[in-house]
Amino acid sequence: MNRKTRVAVLYGGKSGEHEVSLKSAASVLRYLDRERFEPVPVSIDKDGRWQCHDLRRIEAANTESLPIPADSPAIRLEPQADGRTAILPSDADAAAIAPVDVVFPVIHGPLCEDGSLQGLLELAGAAYVGSGVLGSAVSMHKDIAKRLAALAGLPVAPYFAVARRDYRPDPAAATEAARAGLTLPVFVKPCNMGSSVGVHKVKRWEDLDAALADAFQYDLKVLIEQGIDAREIEVAVLDGEPPVASVASELNAGPQHEFYSYEAKYIDQDGASVDLPAKLDAAQMARVRQLAIDAFVALDCSGLARVDFFLDRQSGAFYFNEINTLPGFTAISMYPKMMEASGMPYPALLTRLVELAQERHAERAGLRTSYEA
Repeated sequence: MNRKTRVAVLYGGKSGEHEVSLKSAASVLRYLDRERFEPVPVSIDKDGRWQCHDLRRIEAANTESLPIPADSPAIRLEPQADGRTAILPSDADAAAIAPVDVVFPVIHGPLCEDGSLQGLLELAGAAYVGSGVLGSAVSMHKDIAKRLAALAGLPVAPYFAVARRDYRPDPAAATEAARAGLTLPVFVKPCNMGSSVGVHKVKRWEDLDAALADAFQYDLKVLIEQGIDAREIEVAVLDGEPPVASVASELNAGPQHEFYSYEAKYIDQDGASVDLPAKLDAAQMARVRQLAIDAFVALDCSGLARVDFFLDRQSGAFYFNEINTLPGFTAISMYPKMMEASGMPYPALLTRLVELAQERHAERAGLRTSYEA
């Protein structure tokens, strides 16, 4: 009998999206194919402490969010000669933990999907789901992602990037630049946050400073983007040769929300409605699916990504908004729902993502690490 593939389901993290991760990971744990895979719950708490948990104890909690028991052993990761990754208890007297074959990071936000975690997993010799260090880093950074997307020919709406070091000594300069180059309304966004954390819609120039001050609590660089009378369109991309794009969906903010904010996403049950598939004609659907693949390739992504676009109601033009390399992964999150609507059910999607991680790891392991004459 073949040994099951041990998959470390990694959840939690130090970012503001910690709670979202707990919900995503609960779904992954529930739907991972137990005939093929043996899940290993591994968490990072809000203080950055890594722990490995007993699967039976985690599942016994039977909650929509995975718990992080404080008394589980703290761990560290270490590469093994056989290509697997050892999970070693920090306490030398603690019981040994079997190595894992793949790490599935079900984890969101800074230090989780911005290349930081991916670099650590590379050092640990781990096969892992999702984009590598470069793809994760540039995709998470909204300014760099837009620059690279524009260089690849994707349409990008006008915006300004403002660094805190420049803003602090002369706040008026940012406001003046925005007023000279953009028209109201504008959106203010931290560069390196997800889930609409710290995002503000500004309809009066006198409110811009307050929006910037709040956004700078979350990042050292902030975007001021041109507001567009637009529909919000999303596409899921799954890696392959070539990558494939799902049918698109459309997000409609609820009547109490002017845009798809954090509250609309995660707090208000009536915060948004979804059209899946989006109400697009055949040409529009083909166009946005190809743009999503173009963005995935341009930003050096691997495994999976959700690509978000604006569709201008007046001109009919699509604009690249952002790309999310580790999107929310509950069974009702948009990435899995779009893939399911495109013919790939949630459990099969999880299996394919683990397979892609193993394939990429094997391919990279076959590369030379030094010149040999």
